[in-house]
Amino acid sequence: MTSTISSNKVAVKWSLISVIVSIVLTYTYQFLNIDQSSGVKYIGLIPYIAFMFLAQKEYKDLIVYPTFGQSFMTGFKYVIITLVLGSIFTYIYWTLLSPQIFQALVDTAKQQAEAKGAELPAIFTSAGFYIILGAIFSLITGIIIALIGAAIFKKDKPPFATDENVPYSDPAV
Repeated sequence: MTSTISSNKVAVKWSLISVIVSIVLTYTYQFLNIDQSSGVKYIGLIPYIAFMFLAQKEYKDLIVYPTFGQSFMTGFKYVIITLVLGSIFTYIYWTLLSPQIFQALVDTAKQQAEAKGAELPAIFTSAGFYIILGAIFSLITGIIIALIGAAIFKKDKPPFATDENVPYSDPAV
């Protein structure tokens, strides 16, 4: 019975929440004039990690004895959905909603290159390049975090447990 419960809904739910929080943080940084290249941007990792762990925990609560693989896949689905939705938002944000934010990012990169006596290659002025680079970083980071969450939230089924005697919290009992 437990193997028929899919983690898709759980992953989608927590991904949507994560992206909404990320959008709110993005606009908060913009309205507070916080430099996008400052360390403050890493604050966004806190809800990202927390929501992934909440997705993995919710799935654990649904099936009681998730394997390492099931816990990992819940986190991995969360990573992929969040990555796709976040990349779409970032592209729209940088190209349509607030192109000045992206231009400031490019200007900072140009200044850093010039300070080293180099010239910034044209590819580094493309929003798509930064989104792909960010997606690769997010994918690798997300997989590592999903593995950690899977190790935390997996739960081995006791040897004599069956689907009929899997514990659940029923207030009437």
